[in-house]
Amino acid sequence: MEMFVAEVTARKAAELVGVNYHTAHLFYHKLRQIIATHLEQQWPLQGEVEVDESYFGGQRKGKRGRGAAGKMAVFGLLKRGGQVTTCLVTDASSSTLMPLIRRQVLPDSLVYTDGWKGYNALDVSEFRHQRINHSQALVQGRNHINGIENFWSQAKRVLRKYNGIPRQHFYLFLKECEFRFNYGSAKQQLNTLKLWSKFIP
Repeated sequence: MEMFVAEVTARKAAELVGVNYHTAHLFYHKLRQIIATHLEQQWPLQGEVEVDESYFGGQRKGKRGRGAAGKMAVFGLLKRGGQVTTCLVTDASSSTLMPLIRRQVLPDSLVYTDGWKGYNALDVSEFRHQRINHSQALVQGRNHINGIENFWSQAKRVLRKYNGIPRQHFYLFLKECEFRFNYGSAKQQLNTLKLWSKFIP
């Protein structure tokens, strides 16, 4: 568990601890399942919330971002001064994103977005909406989405070291990134994992 918190890969952890690689791999997989189970039980966000989508994996060549082939689309919501929550999405259309926002954010919250058209419906919703036009500025006072973009950068740094993740397991690795962001210090992560693991049959 300490090796996992320290971001040591399962293969290297197996060498250091002196166990079979498959044993370490299964243990890491179980920890990610525990993390995902607990993070899925989060309360809705309220107050100032930043939302954004990002794209992971796929080929480096060709189009990037929205519409890039072979990439996993991820939607994220970040409460300023609080935690982030993420989910996999099929696309970034308004019909996909709005139900997720309504499920994860309480009404009358202030939602910050970029200029993507998928967020237009927020202008006539139960939320207050501020959008930042990145072609003009990255920050305008409190109007920005730097917090969620910081999470994307951190998540991609964490995932890069695995040198490829099977698509069927990507969700668990994404939840690992969410966990590391929300429970910042190594000590906090370790204590949280020990507590959550006690309730697993």
